[in-house]
Amino acid sequence: MFTGIVESLGKIENIEKESGNIHFYLTCSFTSELKIDQSLAHNGVCLTVVDIKNNIYKVTAIQETLDKTNLQFWTIGDFVNLERCMPANGRFDGHIVQGHVDQTGTCDKVEDQNGSWKFWFSYDASKNNLTVEKGSICVNGTSLTVVDSDKGTFSVCIIPYTFENTVFKHIKVGTIVNLEFDIVGKYIAKMLNK
Repeated sequence: MFTGIVESLGKIENIEKESGNIHFYLTCSFTSELKIDQSLAHNGVCLTVVDIKNNIYKVTAIQETLDKTNLQFWTIGDFVNLERCMPANGRFDGHIVQGHVDQTGTCDKVEDQNGSWKFWFSYDASKNNLTVEKGSICVNGTSLTVVDSDKGTFSVCIIPYTFENTVFKHIKVGTIVNLEFDIVGKYIAKMLNK
């Protein structure tokens, strides 16, 4: 389980395709602390560390992951948000994040609000995911509060710290992002649809 509080940025150093899988090789500030078989959220996608050599670690994305996330668009040199699993005795600063991306979304607008930024995103509403104003959303692994909410669209506001220390400084109009909707909202929506 994760909280959506980004711990560090990782840099993609190499990408290898093998059959239907893609292996990503990354560096980050805590590579030396990682262990093989450890779960690590990459832009909100829970991936398992499968190898560590020197200061580079390797994760593998299978077709199911590639189909539901933006990993297929990653390139060498890209930065990604990283979060290690929450320890059982740790603080719960964000919201419940599983690292299981529900779908991708697209950045439609970015507005500089003189000290903060407002981002608008759209997503395919036919997949029955939803947001509510002041509810939680996870965008590229970052736990955020929904500001505006409508069918298939929502906005979030980003404080300077989050802007500088996550991939939000790289998100522009047209950027495809990973979305994980609030787990409680997903259960309620499923029960109401039965």
